[in-house]
This record gives sequence, structure tokens and C-alpha cells, in this order.
Amino acid sequence: MKALVIEKPGTALVKEMPVPEAGDGEVLVRVMHSGICGTDIHIFRGEYFGEYPVVPGHEFSGVVEQVGRSVKRFSPGDRVAIEPNVACDNCSACLNNRQNFCENWNGIGVTLPGGMAEYACVPEKAVFPIGSIPFENGAFVEPLACVIHGVERARIRGGDRVLIAGAGPIGILLAQVIRLHGASFIAQADVNADRLQLARECGADAAFASLQEAPEETFDVVVDATGVIPVMEQCLKHVRKGGTVLLFGVPPKEGKLTLPAFTLFQHGLTVLSTFTSVRNSIQAVRLLETGAVDVSALVSHTLPLEGFEDGVKLIESGTDGVKKVLIKPKE
Repeated sequence: MKALVIEKPGTALVKEMPVPEAGDGEVLVRVMHSGICGTDIHIFRGEYFGEYPVVPGHEFSGVVEQVGRSVKRFSPGDRVAIEPNVACDNCSACLNNRQNFCENWNGIGVTLPGGMAEYACVPEKAVFPIGSIPFENGAFVEPLACVIHGVERARIRGGDRVLIAGAGPIGILLAQVIRLHGASFIAQADVNADRLQLARECGADAAFASLQEAPEETFDVVVDATGVIPVMEQCLKHVRKGGTVLLFGVPPKEGKLTLPAFTLFQHGLTVLSTFTSVRNSIQAVRLLETGAVDVSALVSHTLPLEGFEDGVKLIESGTDGVKKVLIKPKE
């Protein structure tokens, strides 16, 4: 099979590799679509996560090709998506239902071979049926699961007014899930005009060309979907007294936040972060299959394995109307 291998930071090659065999309790998946995520870019750039060499890709969907002994839930031909977080289920964190902080954590496409290959072998517990959901949409199960977890942590209430910094694919997913939780007004801010237009088309009640244009001390909840340090710091200016700030975006590993300590105290603010998900994939599949979350407008480019670096450059530059970039390993 063909697989994209990040051999070391900055070096990604398409190679011929043996098709893996499904071992006991494993499922071999023929990959249909695999999304390029910010984490993949961080691995490629050598910024954090990842062990080299590695086949990246943790947002993917496909068809079951083979099942190993003791697999109960799947048969060849099943359409599936992947939950990439592989927890040991036996450490202190796992036993307290905090599998995202597993002390023996592995990640498909991070520490284990992922979906930017024609085939990927994964544990049965990491596989979820997607029925008739299009494979392009199935590649959104993982990021949507992370969004669901983050929004649950923010405890959005009916009637809340919410501001989201960032209107890329994650920002749009956040807006849709936040709306489902009962928000009455959702504003989005982004310096990229194409993304801001996408936010309008997807139902944003207000759109700001920069975070500074948004009213201060107004919103019940403010969400950062950028991971940009100055933007994360700016979010505190826009939340009302007693409100909540959710830091969802992935910041640089060595980034440092400078927050106004007295404002945090005087305004009684709640500042939350969120990390991956905790078995939210079933929720993600249900929202996608019912259309409660619509991702049809979020894919802008579909590239072969050889186009991975081009996809990274598109995402980093924000040009050519880029939204979500999918890799299709096999034509």
C-alpha cells in the first residue's frame, strides 16, 4: 500500500509499505478520507506530539477490510469512522473516566500509524459505525467529538449570547453545537474575509472582521478557536461579569498567557480549557447522521497523499478559499 510517512520534522514522503494484518481485537480499515488537522501540522513541523517516523492522520473514515479474532461489532464492508485516542482503561485517570488523560495514552496518527495511508489497523474500541454518512462527512467525527466535549465543559445555557474567536472549520462546528445547546445569539470574529463570509452563511448572528470590533463585557460565553496567544488574552475583554471563557484552540507549546489577575477576581470569571474528547464519538455520529450538524460546506480541497505538504501550506496561508483539506489515499 501507499502511505505518507513523516520521517522527521519537515520531511514527509509517500512510501510503499506492507498492508497491515488485523490482529486480535483489531480492525483493518481501507481509508477513504483523512482530514489534515492542526495537530498533523504541528507533528510535521516538529513542534510537539508525534513520534518519528509516523504515518499521520487521526481524522478519518473508511470501510472495514478485515477483522481480527475476537472482534464482535464489525464485519468487512462496514462503513466506519475512527476515534484516535487509545486509552489503557486501567490507569488512575481511566478508572476515573478521564480517558483523555490516560497515563499510557496512544494516538492513532500520532504515536501509532494513522489514516494517511491506503489502510490503517486500529483497535475495535476505536471504531464507530457511520451507516450512510458520506465518507467526507465521516472524517469530521473526531473534530466534532472534540467540539462536543469542549462545549459540554462550557455549560452553555438556553438564551446565552456567545462570541467565537475564529471562523475556520472548528469555529463553524463550535457555532453549530453551541446553537444546539440553546444559545440565542452567536457572533464570530475572524481576520480572514472568506472565513467570516462562511460564518455568515452558516448562520452567525453577527460577524466581526477582528475581535477588537466586538463589544466588550457583553457575552455570557467567549470561545477561542484560534490558539493564537494575543487572541486568547483578548477574549477576557468581551465576556460579561460572571461569564465563562473557553480556550479551545491549540496554542504553541511554549506559549505563555498574560491575564489580568484583578479582572479575573473582580469580574468572577470562569476560564476553562479543553483537551481532545471523552468518548464523544457516538454523539458526533448521531449529530452528523441526523443533519443536526452540517459539514457539507466545510471541505474546500481534496488531495492525494502526494498533496499533503501542499495542503499544509494552504492551511497555514489561509489562501485559495481554504477550509477543511482532506487527503484521499486511494483514487
